[in-house]
Amino acid sequence: IILESIKLNLVPGSRIGLLGRNGAGKSTLIKLLAGELEPLHGEIGLAKGIKLGYFAQHQLEFLRADESPLQHMARLAPQELEQKLRDYLGGFGFQGDKVTEETQRFSGGEKARLVLALIVWQRPNLLLLDEPTNHLDLDMRQALTEALIDFEGALVVVSHDRHLIRSTTDDLYLVHDKKVEPFDGDLEDYQQWLSDVQKQENQADNAPKENNANSAQSRKDQKRREAELRTLTQPLRKEITRLEKEMEKLNAQLAQAEEKLGDSSLYDPSRKAEMTECLQLQASAKSGLEACEMAWLEAQEQLEQMMQND
Repeated sequence: IILESIKLNLVPGSRIGLLGRNGAGKSTLIKLLAGELEPLHGEIGLAKGIKLGYFAQHQLEFLRADESPLQHMARLAPQELEQKLRDYLGGFGFQGDKVTEETQRFSGGEKARLVLALIVWQRPNLLLLDEPTNHLDLDMRQALTEALIDFEGALVVVSHDRHLIRSTTDDLYLVHDKKVEPFDGDLEDYQQWLSDVQKQENQADNAPKENNANSAQSRKDQKRREAELRTLTQPLRKEITRLEKEMEKLNAQLAQAEEKLGDSSLYDPSRKAEMTECLQLQASAKSGLEACEMAWLEAQEQLEQMMQND
């Protein structure tokens, strides 16, 4: 059993981000809500009038390899003028020959964009998104983020993209230990939670373990495995430490820039150059912080997988 207890308040206008480690059950919950999985106990149903839009990476496989984006759209909206469909696809980066190119030649990012375009066209009032930014470049990630900000329906999203989560959701839920519960905190608190859980597990792994045979050979083997794991994970641990220091530095820069921007005298015309420099520093610190946070989360999950596989 992956999930035993689910406490999720999903109502019109809800904007929910699901947090949790790899394998905790985030995708399982999305599939339950989408109707792709049946619960072992209890029932899940959609209220009358709900129009569901669901995106997950496996849906890329359902695109017709011998059809173009324009053909996919024409099947979905046969009454629409071709030019309107072309204009719409252009908003998702399909322009020129790409509109009529067969999807079998598309990259993962292009396929993801097409699936998202097909979903958005249907104007759902409940969007379920499981890692929608995988394979997308930075420009398309930003375009998706802006589209979701403007989306007026309910939203449940799973994503490693912290900028997406921070910008598009109002409530965070934690999927952990077979439970789904509201998370009391923001993404920085979640980052600390991840770090604390990892430390607890490391301490438990390093604690002396009972050995019925109590043999010297078993203890020797255990120490050897622990040493090998430390060596194997050392580069990743160093990278995590480096990223944490970099985030501290960027947070300090951001705080400094925002403190200066809070000074009303900075907006005097005579200080225009100083204000411009301050705004650039703020933007640079924010961008760097988002990149560091994403890299830190990915490194933590890699470390977690290595510890679990040991």
